[in-house]
Amino acid sequence: MRRGARSGLVVLAAVLGLAASSCGNGVIDKSTDGIPPAEATGTLRVLIPSFPASNTGRDEFAKVVADFKQTYPKMKVEPDYATYANLNEKISTSIAAGIPYDVMVTGVGWVQTFASKRLFADLGPYGVTPEVIQDKSIGAMVPAATYDGKLYAYPVIADARAVALRVSAFKEAGLDPDKPPKNMTELKAAAEKLTKRKPDGTITRSGFDLAAPTSFRQTYTTLLASTGTPLYVDGQPNYSNAKGVETLEWIKSMINNVQVYGQRNAAQQPLVYTGEAAMGITGGAVDCSEKGIGQANCDDLRFFRFDSGKEVQFVGGDLASIGSRARHKDAAWAFIQSLTKPTAVDAMAKLNKKIPAYKDAVNSPQAKSNPLSKFVAGGLELAIYEGGSANWLEMRGNFDTQLTQAVLGQKDPAKTLANLSGQSR
Repeated sequence: MRRGARSGLVVLAAVLGLAASSCGNGVIDKSTDGIPPAEATGTLRVLIPSFPASNTGRDEFAKVVADFKQTYPKMKVEPDYATYANLNEKISTSIAAGIPYDVMVTGVGWVQTFASKRLFADLGPYGVTPEVIQDKSIGAMVPAATYDGKLYAYPVIADARAVALRVSAFKEAGLDPDKPPKNMTELKAAAEKLTKRKPDGTITRSGFDLAAPTSFRQTYTTLLASTGTPLYVDGQPNYSNAKGVETLEWIKSMINNVQVYGQRNAAQQPLVYTGEAAMGITGGAVDCSEKGIGQANCDDLRFFRFDSGKEVQFVGGDLASIGSRARHKDAAWAFIQSLTKPTAVDAMAKLNKKIPAYKDAVNSPQAKSNPLSKFVAGGLELAIYEGGSANWLEMRGNFDTQLTQAVLGQKDPAKTLANLSGQSR
């Protein structure tokens, strides 16, 4: 976890007690709920990390505001172009100041924490049901938006992961690139065969890039889910079991065997893009232009997903919520409706190199712009996530630290997972 996010958690913990009793006395606006939209006045406060604070980002956000103003012409919109590094601090400060946000966009794994603290409003009164998300958005994202049986967020854009292989490396090693390894046993065998070394044993090409030089949280979550074992079930930890230990042991067996611990390139791109690894985990987009990795590199890539019994695709993303202490809840929902229209979502997807969270994402402009986005867009219904507990934002840092210690042999994997399980709540 980045330092800004960690410090935000400290602030959040300090003000949660205040939030439980605060009436938002720092807010000047009177509530506009129940007032006809054409007559409503006041300022809608929007916390939005989905638009970068650049000229292009502001221009695209202005289009969302213009659409919203067709329904609420007299309302002002005050954006806060946060980033995920300072999002917690922004929310915490607003609570302490008694000036809550009306609309808050946060990430997968965040909803349960804030919903459990009664900082997000239930979207049920606005007709948001699992069936609605299934019909209009991505049904597999319903768990990421749910806490205690209620929906507290609406999907906006998805941030997916895939696995890639180099066709040339596979052929050189006598492997079939059209039949990629998917389960952990096959992956390890292929990775060991694909790893190149000097005579002294020094690795010169990784057989598999875990894409997490010092953080194995998301990789662990994805591999575990591919065995049919979700990280959490109904908010309870589900990883201190045989499958959980087996998965962590597998990661441990790969580090300094097929990939040097901490390996990354100067551009901080997936090593498989440049041929520094024969296989590896990627993001959700690849630039095949000459400004990116070039068409020749793109043509040498094939994409696949982990499948150790269940085909899965790791998905993060942005979800929109209404603040429980918002003074303009009805207007906030109208704004979320404008925010999740295809034109707005397409703009956010392009700006963030993510996938629009709407039904036909595979035919979206972003999906058509590059082969990797096309691939992950076609797998959004296979989505699995990190998180699931009410204290996940605190747990993330613990996962990163303790999984790394286990991978490096500093702690026993089984004891590590049991310890983490005991910290979840």
